[in-house]
Amino acid sequence: MENKNIYTELQQRILVLDGAMGSLIQQFKLEEKDYRGQRFIGHNHDLKGNIDLLSVTRPDIIQQVHRDYLEAGADILETNTFNANRISQADYKMEEVVPEMNRTSARLAREVADEFARKNPSRPVFVTGSMGPTNKTASLSPDVNDPGYRSVTFDDLVMAYSEQARGLIEGGVDMLMVETVFDTLNAKAALFAIEEVFREKNVRLPVMVSGTITDASGRTLSGQTIEAFLNSVAWADLLSIGVNCALGAREMKPYVEELSRKAPFFISAHPNAGLPNQFGGYDDSPADMAGQLKEFLEAGAVNIIGGCCGTTPAHIRAFSNLAAGYPPRRIPAIPVNTRLSGLEPLTISRESNFINIGERTNVSGSAKFAELIRNEKFEEALSVAREQVEGGAQVLDICMDDAMLDAEKCMVRFLHMLASEPDIAKVPVMIDSSRWPVIEAGLKCVQGKSVVNSISLKEGEESFLEQARKIKQYGAAMVVMAFDEKGQADTFERRIEICRRAYRLLTEKVKVKPEDIIFDPNVLAIGTGIEEHNHYAVDFIRTVAWIKENLPHTKVSGGISNLSFSFRGNNKIREAIHSVFLYHAITKGLDMGIVNPSMLEVYDEIPADLLERVEDVVLNRRPDATERLITFAETVKQSGKKEEKPDEWRNTPVEERLKHALVKGIVDYISDDVLEARQHYPRALNVIEGPLMNGM
Repeated sequence: MENKNIYTELQQRILVLDGAMGSLIQQFKLEEKDYRGQRFIGHNHDLKGNIDLLSVTRPDIIQQVHRDYLEAGADILETNTFNANRISQADYKMEEVVPEMNRTSARLAREVADEFARKNPSRPVFVTGSMGPTNKTASLSPDVNDPGYRSVTFDDLVMAYSEQARGLIEGGVDMLMVETVFDTLNAKAALFAIEEVFREKNVRLPVMVSGTITDASGRTLSGQTIEAFLNSVAWADLLSIGVNCALGAREMKPYVEELSRKAPFFISAHPNAGLPNQFGGYDDSPADMAGQLKEFLEAGAVNIIGGCCGTTPAHIRAFSNLAAGYPPRRIPAIPVNTRLSGLEPLTISRESNFINIGERTNVSGSAKFAELIRNEKFEEALSVAREQVEGGAQVLDICMDDAMLDAEKCMVRFLHMLASEPDIAKVPVMIDSSRWPVIEAGLKCVQGKSVVNSISLKEGEESFLEQARKIKQYGAAMVVMAFDEKGQADTFERRIEICRRAYRLLTEKVKVKPEDIIFDPNVLAIGTGIEEHNHYAVDFIRTVAWIKENLPHTKVSGGISNLSFSFRGNNKIREAIHSVFLYHAITKGLDMGIVNPSMLEVYDEIPADLLERVEDVVLNRRPDATERLITFAETVKQSGKKEEKPDEWRNTPVEERLKHALVKGIVDYISDDVLEARQHYPRALNVIEGPLMNGM
């Protein structure tokens, strides 16, 4: 049925979603025979409790529930399809009835809504197709002895959700709702499936998403914070995002308010009637819940309110009366920033510091990591990832491209293992491969908003656009290499030519948000002795500045270690080259880079003679720059790297010790040094504004 412009309605008033289906079904005290009806009288499995099946066997009851909620003041009816998917229905051996369940449930709600609208023409009523989370999780292993195992795959979920979405659309819903999300990877599969069905049927309906915060930790069951959850699903350009189930209204309030501040969509909240009591029931009365929800409305935090477990038409009537007295939330102006997530969010804005992308979980970036992966020691390989995060990596670059590895299998196994380690999984991942099947396999494993590294125009526009479309549909950002049909860009002119073309294609033809595009204009080796290579670093830095000025909201990254390949074996020189390059590139707008944080020297601490020679090479300031650095490098190699004695810096004044500890990330003595510094300053604030700020 044609959508009645729910966007307009939501701008004008707060809409009320209906309440629980199960709570009302229980009042009918149905037995096994009611669930079976005549049609399934000989079915070889118990069916009692399969509420979704009642749309087929007892449609009179389902339509009565819908009518009761509409009479109570509901504006939106949910179809009776929370578990009407192939995965959940396997518990009842009713998989083959799933398409019919969805079509029939949608039709029943549609008939009641249309009947009500004819009698009340001034009051639009909407039908949303309920798509529950299934009874399996794609992000977590059900086997404590094997954290890499999964009982359901992304592809399984996509197939199940596609079938469900298809039936709901055919039955006549106005929109779809992916609800009670406890695992964001399941929700991403649902959104992926919905997009596939929209394309297949050449239709587009509004989509609602509602997550579940399971307890006072403020996280979903699979470990994400509410903002990380938002970042993971925001690609879908939703009608609304919200919170439902698990919590009562009072406990839900902070998470709804956070979404209200941060989401560019309408906000929904349909809590339980309080927390479950000792008998599994719910005690909050309509007046109790209305009193709690009133705070949401007074704060201007919601656009849709409703009820979940334990709520009844009496609750919905109270909500409807309440909603009539308050204006709807106004969608705030959200800054355009790149927003990624692991279990926790990562926002990259103009004001952000440089983002370190850890390179040691790349089989080409760490011999130790590569050896562990080749020997299938995935548990031990996680220690490399942990060291990267503890060392300051804000994103993990994960690459399994090696001739001796089954890269696809290794990528999946490692990402599954990583998901079980919250201290690592808190950061976003960069799925890095030159092979599309490996990238796609990785995208099916991560619940957060990840980054794909990379795609390019090397094989032409058609392949480029199709891969970009898929990456967007998986909910990821994308690195775009400055590479086209003619080859790799190695001059300023070629770099900006390719980046301009890619930007236009992505934003106009695939509708990729600019903030989800990360350009890599090719960090190429300098100091090789080949004259044509002398301008590589300068041209990269010029390209960064051009992208920032001409391709708004995009980000720029690069593989920093590529720059110093000519000096492999001399870490002192390599560290200095990386630091000098980053110092100048970051001032022009470089946002992030794949780099080993431990392979960086602090720019201000590079000895003057080395700094001059390195800057001559990086900035191409003189024709003999490479020769001079090579000569100097030999003296550094011969003298060896001076090892600072572990306690040498402890002999410096306290202000210098605090500065050194901040720069080097040493926390062992910070409390003692701050207390000592406090003796030299009249106020504690002076310690912060003085030595601590100098260190920063």
